[in-house]
Amino acid sequence: MKPILLLLSLSFSSIFAQDLPNKIAFGSCGSQEKPMPILYKVTEHEADMFIYLGDNIYGDTNDMKVLANKYKKLGAREEFQHLKSKVPLIYATWDDHDYGKNDAGKEYKKKAESKEVFLDFWDGPQNSERRKSPGIYTSYYHKAEGKILQVIVLDTRSFRDKHIRRNKKEKHPVWKHDYRPHEKAGQTFLGETQWQWLEQELKKPADLRIMASSTQFGHDYNGYESWTLFPFERQKMLDLIKSTKAEGVVFISGDVHWGEISKLNEPNLYPIYDITSSGINKSWKSFEPNSARIGEVYRENHVAMIDIDWKQQDPAIEFSIIDLDGKKAVTHAIKLSELSFKK
Repeated sequence: MKPILLLLSLSFSSIFAQDLPNKIAFGSCGSQEKPMPILYKVTEHEADMFIYLGDNIYGDTNDMKVLANKYKKLGAREEFQHLKSKVPLIYATWDDHDYGKNDAGKEYKKKAESKEVFLDFWDGPQNSERRKSPGIYTSYYHKAEGKILQVIVLDTRSFRDKHIRRNKKEKHPVWKHDYRPHEKAGQTFLGETQWQWLEQELKKPADLRIMASSTQFGHDYNGYESWTLFPFERQKMLDLIKSTKAEGVVFISGDVHWGEISKLNEPNLYPIYDITSSGINKSWKSFEPNSARIGEVYRENHVAMIDIDWKQQDPAIEFSIIDLDGKKAVTHAIKLSELSFKK
């Protein structure tokens, strides 16, 4: 397979680009076998950046030739080619189905080989920094007119310990569906190397930080894959944001086959928003309760967008979920100053 070379000048971790994107679109969960008309809406909204949040293909294999051919199918799709030709910046992380195995973590035996297939498609050059470090986590910087946008791309698969399966015969007032949370500390979500890297990233100056996580962060436990299955790790993330005084953190996530905006309130921290965009061409039969949800759930195919008006002294930010008609089905607006310790 010939690699699709995207963003060669921006494929290195911690690199600065002299522009400032103001329309950041993102999505997840797109089968390479089915039409993806929602991608045309990304370009209609004139997005400067698109972030793939995982399940970008449905690979689910130990055969790397099969996996590479599925990426090839995505790359050949007219909708993807259109997106690539119109959107200047395309970044990506993976989730389980493009990692190679449903719900898999560090135990997946083909993760090293799968990483190379992923990077051949998304990252291009053989000297990419992502090829030199474990996993696929990376960061990108955009700076202009005294403002800095940081995009932090997490790897929630390569280092993650196993989930605890729920005993479905056991009655419990909270636990449901497939998994129950870890009740003791010691299990990792990101792995020590990635945690150390992330701490250094959060210490760097930035006005707005987009934290790309393949699975949800800011919602209520619902028994499916997410940070809520590792509550001590989720708290570690919140504590790290506080200890580094990293302002402007916003999570974006995918995986669940519905879209929603969550707002997590944590003592001594500004609100942590998590905009979930999941359903490029996938949907789910139902959705789960979430007390952190702002507005309605969106269950049809969609993408999401963060619009930033950098020209304002206190930049205006709008989170939105965009439907197949190109309309903003769910929106929430804030000011950048709301994502600050200085209140």
